[in-house]
Amino acid sequence: MTTHMNQNPSRNPPVRLQKLLAAAGIAARRHAETLIREGRVKVNGEVAHLGQRADAVHDRISVDDRMIQLPTAVHRAYLLYKPRGRVCTRAAGEGRTVFQLFPDAGPTLLTAGRLDKQSEGALLLSDNGEWINRWTHPSCAHAKVYRVTVSGPIRGETFRILNAPMTIDGYPTRPAQVRFIRPGAQPGRMVLEFVLREGRNRQIRKMCEQVDLTVRRLIRTRIGPLTLAGLKPGQWRALTADELKKL
Repeated sequence: MTTHMNQNPSRNPPVRLQKLLAAAGIAARRHAETLIREGRVKVNGEVAHLGQRADAVHDRISVDDRMIQLPTAVHRAYLLYKPRGRVCTRAAGEGRTVFQLFPDAGPTLLTAGRLDKQSEGALLLSDNGEWINRWTHPSCAHAKVYRVTVSGPIRGETFRILNAPMTIDGYPTRPAQVRFIRPGAQPGRMVLEFVLREGRNRQIRKMCEQVDLTVRRLIRTRIGPLTLAGLKPGQWRALTADELKKL
């Protein structure tokens, strides 16, 4: 990745460290705060503290004793068709990761949201932590569309419940849009479409559990204006400048 440092010799207004780390692609802001709390961030050789501000041009900022640089305004951003069996974390012992699908991913490539290990479909990745932070913020309401194969009983109230606000892990959800698409390929199964405007952990699986449905396959087919057209599981493509503007 090509990076540069601003060559303007004048002093810039100081910026919170977690924002600088996000802009450098080190981590999204919440994770950046954890790095600071753990004492892994230094400014001019001194251990940083949460809430500290710095000038990315004139101050020397390091994470785990490695200097950071702010990237140019052009960032890498990708749409991946995540296959089943891949995880969206680099944590040791979790198994094969989505990052291994990118030959030159590097440690700065992050996912914008997640799909669990057994789910598949559209997944966004970027080396721009600030962009990821904006994309995953609750105020970002891009629709995400899922094709879900389920088994179990469909009762008269099933779709009424699925389309109403639900409580997941103690928190109310925004209403989803859920509809029947077609019977499944196997007896006793059917394919539903879910449209969500939020992304709680395993939300669709937990919604289905509340109406006694079992998820057999879950594919995210669209994120905002982006679809899986032209991609097979494990394949990815770079987002165009026009697509990034729409996001």
